[in-house]
Amino acid sequence: MTDENRPADRLRAALTAPDASSRLQAAMTAGTRPADEYAKVLVARCAVEPDFGVREMLTWALTRHEPGVTVDLLLPELESETPQARSQALHTLSKVGDPRAFPAITPALLHDEHPAVAHAAWRTAAGLAPEPERPALARQLAEHLGERDRPDQRALTRALLMLGDAATPVLEVAARSEEDARRFHALATLRLLADPDEDVEEAFARARRG
Repeated sequence: MTDENRPADRLRAALTAPDASSRLQAAMTAGTRPADEYAKVLVARCAVEPDFGVREMLTWALTRHEPGVTVDLLLPELESETPQARSQALHTLSKVGDPRAFPAITPALLHDEHPAVAHAAWRTAAGLAPEPERPALARQLAEHLGERDRPDQRALTRALLMLGDAATPVLEVAARSEEDARRFHALATLRLLADPDEDVEEAFARARRG
């Protein structure tokens, strides 16, 4: 069988089609009829795919494959020099939900200078952290309270909310900070922990008003 006739090579070619709709269909087909040989092709495409919708379909397709195969391919991507490779691998790991991935989410990822990577690391770590690891993770995340812009702060708040009561002690300490931005962010997150139905923007506004 020539390279062009191998299913994985046909998938690889289809995922480089010039129009996003064709790439989307190729990823969907790979997820509908999963095969171990497709997983490597899908992971590689995640690192370079420019279209958000196609990236989401690539992630979906990977979740349809055997977790043992998918996770082993995704973990090395966390050390890639390409930010998109790191962020997409983290995002996909969060969807796969395999706890084996948690130890691979290093402080370097949690403090990554690229917002998309950091956001994905926060969310994925919070979702996969075993109960005993949650307080330590909350302390790592709390280092970013009050930093960056509002989308970053919302992403951090969502991750801290996922940790629930494990985040409360570190938030209570930060809520007494002399740094206004850090204090307001902690207070807003505490409000949302107490009342998850409160609007996020309203929680931040009330925290600033005291």
